[in-house]
Amino acid sequence: MATFWCVSAPLYSHTDWGGFLKTAQALSRQGHTVLWVSEPALAGAIGAQGLPFEAIESTGWLWPPPPPPDLTTLKPQEAVMLRYTRALDTWLSEDLVAQGVQALLDLAQRIGRPDALVIDPFLSAAALAAEALNVPLFVAGWPATATLDEQSLFPVQRSLSSDSQQRIARLCARFGLAGRYFSQGTAPSIRSPALHLTYFTADWYQSERDSLLPQTAFVGGAPVTPAEPAPDWLQAIPPHKPLALITLGTIFNGDPGFFSWAAQAAARQGLTPVVAIGWNPLPPDKKAELKQALPPGTRLLNWAPFDHVLPRCKIMIHHGGMGTTHAAVVHGLLQIVVPHAADQRIQGRRVAQAKIGLNLTAHDVRQGMLRDGVKALLAADQVQAACHRLAQQMAAGGGPARAADLIVKALAAAQ
Repeated sequence: MATFWCVSAPLYSHTDWGGFLKTAQALSRQGHTVLWVSEPALAGAIGAQGLPFEAIESTGWLWPPPPPPDLTTLKPQEAVMLRYTRALDTWLSEDLVAQGVQALLDLAQRIGRPDALVIDPFLSAAALAAEALNVPLFVAGWPATATLDEQSLFPVQRSLSSDSQQRIARLCARFGLAGRYFSQGTAPSIRSPALHLTYFTADWYQSERDSLLPQTAFVGGAPVTPAEPAPDWLQAIPPHKPLALITLGTIFNGDPGFFSWAAQAAARQGLTPVVAIGWNPLPPDKKAELKQALPPGTRLLNWAPFDHVLPRCKIMIHHGGMGTTHAAVVHGLLQIVVPHAADQRIQGRRVAQAKIGLNLTAHDVRQGMLRDGVKALLAADQVQAACHRLAQQMAAGGGPARAADLIVKALAAAQ
C-alpha cells in the first residue's frame, strides 16, 4: 500500500474539480494511506468526509485577492493587463509560493515523505515540492495540453507569459529545481508527465482535442446515492413538483439580481426555485431585498446538497464552476451558464458546444434572456436527449473509482 498526499488550495471548490475529493476517498477505501494537506480553513470540511487532514501555514495560493481598483479610471489595455496580472498572482505569487513549498518540505521532514502527490491543478507550490521531494506528481481535475503557439496569443498574454516564465525560473533557482512539473515555453502551467485526470469525457473537450496530451485520462462520473435522509425543507416540497437549482457557487455570489431574475424565470415555467447563495453572506439589507424579489415558494439557502436536490431538478442556472457544471452533467440536467470569472467561461462554452444548455453573458441576463432561455430549453426535446446521452457517457467512464486505479497504476509505473 502507498502513501498519498492530496494537496489543494484552501477553498472547498478546489477539492472538487468533478471528483478530486472522491478520488482521495476511493484511494483510502483501497487501503492506501491518504492525507489531505491544505490550510486550516479546510480542516472541518475534509474531516467531515472521513479523511485525515494536515494543516500547513501556506499552500502558496493567494486568497482572498487584494480589493480590485476602480478599473474605470484605467485605459482599456491597462485594465485588461491588471485583470490578467491579478489572475497570475493568485497561483504564482513568488514569495507566497515559496512559503508553500517550504511548508510542504517541512511537513515531509516532520512526518515522512509520501510516495506521491495528487494535487489541485493550479497549486504551484505542490508541483515544486513534489520535484524537491523527488516523488511522482498526479494532477486531478484538469487535462494536460500542448504548449501554446506564442503567435496565437494577444500582446497582453505574451507579456504575462514571459512574466510567468520568469517567476517559475526564479522559484526553481531558489530551491535548486529544474521545473520538472511545469510545461516549458509559452504560458507555462503545471504538467505531470505521468497522469492528468479529468472527470469528463473526451468529447467534452472537442474544441481542444488536438492539444490534449496522452497522459490525460477521462474518467467521467456518476450521481451518488446519498446515505443520509434528505433535509426537511426538501422533503416538505411535494415529490411531483420539479425544481430549478440556482447558484453562483461559493465565491462569486454577490449578485442578487441574478438570483431574482433566474428564480422568476424558473417559476414562470412551473418550477420551484431553489436559490443557494453560498457562505459569503449578503449584507442583511441586500438579503432582505432579495427575499422580496424572489417568487413565492422559492427556497433561499446558503448551501444545497446536490446529491439530494439535483435528482429532482429540471434545470440548473449557475456560474459555470467546474464542480457545479460536472454535477449538472452527471445528473443529465439542462443548464444555463452565466460565467463570472476564471475558467467559468470555458465551462459555459463547453455546455453550449455539447448542446446541453445555453451560455449567457451578464448583459444577456440584464436583457431578460433567462426567461426566454428557460422556456426554450424546457421545450427542446433534442437538448434534453443530449443531456441524457452525455450523462450515460460520463457514467461509463468509471468516475473516482477508476481515477484511483489509474493513480495506483501510474505510481507503480514510476517506481
